[in-house]
Amino acid sequence: MSSLPNEPRTYRTRMARPGLVGFRVAVQETDLWVLAAGDFSPEVRDLVIQERQQLEAYIAANPGFLTTLVPWPADPFAPPVVREMIEAAAATGVGPMAAVAGTLAARVGRRLALLSPEVIVENGGDIFLAITQPATVALFAGQSPLSHRVGLNLDPSLSPLGVCTSSASVGHSLSFGRADAACVLAESAALADAAATALGNRVQGPDTIAPALAWAATLPDILGAVIIVGEKLGAWGRVELVPLT
Repeated sequence: MSSLPNEPRTYRTRMARPGLVGFRVAVQETDLWVLAAGDFSPEVRDLVIQERQQLEAYIAANPGFLTTLVPWPADPFAPPVVREMIEAAAATGVGPMAAVAGTLAARVGRRLALLSPEVIVENGGDIFLAITQPATVALFAGQSPLSHRVGLNLDPSLSPLGVCTSSASVGHSLSFGRADAACVLAESAALADAAATALGNRVQGPDTIAPALAWAATLPDILGAVIIVGEKLGAWGRVELVPLT
């Protein structure tokens, strides 16, 4: 779930990439920042509206989908955006809305990748990347002294990739933990989003970083994870940390 839904999006001013154009598309609660080979705002807006209409229609018919904190039963008749959220939630033991931001970012990004050699779609701190050159993503961890001081160096061989972050100290998303940042890398941004929520829920303090990362290591299809609690950081998997100034 988006970890920064109501925060000022000043971090977007740091997002730039040679050869790519940055543009914003906002439709109701969905607020995307996109980097692509050109300004595809009309196409992205149409995609967001289509996906949201399908999701909202499903929620109208199944109100419990919006509020449940446990996985939703598989539904072969649900629209694709909903099925993607259901699968991610089932794999991580959380409610399907925990995957909504990552799912929407990825569904837009995959379609946009047909129009642009490189695509980055950020949705409230949850990111889909289709890249051909290395990229660095800064870790935002609220008031932690490590916030924006540490980044993830991403190899294009991992692309397409989801990098999603959950936080108990940033934004208004529901978290039962105390992590300033619980970040997950996965081929599926939907899975990364749901897993970030589940990972953050397991962090109750610095001494729980290691067992939380051990849990993440048991999840199929998770490439790596990073947890920040105050001045403490732990990482597992295909994670290359780099200092940022």
